[in-house]
Formats: sequence, C-alpha cells, structure tokens
Amino acid sequence: MYRKILITTDGSAVSKSTACAGVKFAGQLGAEVLVLFVAPEYQYPVYVEIIPPSYPIEDEYIATMRRTGAEHTHPIIEAAARAGLAHAALTEFANSPASMIVEVAEREHCDLIFMGSHGRSGWGQLLLGSVTNKVLSHTLKPVLVHRLIEEPGS
Repeated sequence: MYRKILITTDGSAVSKSTACAGVKFAGQLGAEVLVLFVAPEYQYPVYVEIIPPSYPIEDEYIATMRRTGAEHTHPIIEAAARAGLAHAALTEFANSPASMIVEVAEREHCDLIFMGSHGRSGWGQLLLGSVTNKVLSHTLKPVLVHRLIEEPGS
C-alpha cells in the first residue's frame, strides 16, 4: 500500500508522540521512513547598520539548526532502525513549513505524509493557524493526521 512515509517533527512533545505512532504504522506496512525537520530560514537583522557581535552569522545559524534537526530526528530514526525499517532524516530550511513538507514529499516520492494535530478546533485553530491544515490544502498526496486527545505527559 504505502512504501515510503514522510513523518514530520518540530521537536515538540506532540510531534514526538506522533512520530512514534508513525513509526509503528510504517512498521505494520514494512514501509520506509523519511523523517523531516523544517527549520526557519536565517533572518538578517533588520534596521541596523552593523550586525551586533552576539548575532549569529548565517553559517553558525545553519550549523546550529542542522544539529537541532539531528537531535529531533535521531530518536525517530532509532525507532525505525529498531523496527527494521529503511530510514533517513532531512533538515530543510523554509519560512513556510507546510510548503516545505509538501515539496519534500513530492521530491522524495513519498506515498504518505504522517503528521500530528493538537486537536484544536474553532477559534483556537483559526487564531493559531495549522501547519497540518496547510499541508492538507496544498498536497494531492494522502495525509494521515494523528490527533492527540490529550497532551503527552499529562
């Protein structure tokens, strides 16, 4: 059915819980797992003539975000390895995580996007926006939304 599943993470407790469910799902299908962390693009300081010495240069920022991405994706990759699944991880940079998720799913020929949702509705969803909703509205690929009933650790 699905041979390659894209599992997204932002490092939050919700996405970690979702990723665990995604790996279990992939294991049931024997599917390959691709884990994606999307970091914000580097932002140059605005309205300053001289960059403050404490402000990271672009290369430092990119290296830090790649390390952060590796930290967030590593436990998911380990779970996929323990399950005997083919696996890989990517850290990409974009100011629109939803657009990057859709782009990576296309570029990497994923059959399914597996994402989490906080389960907000009404005003909470409207005011906060939702990466998951944006992905759902911008891709033709199937998206499996893992909805958490309660926050992890509660």
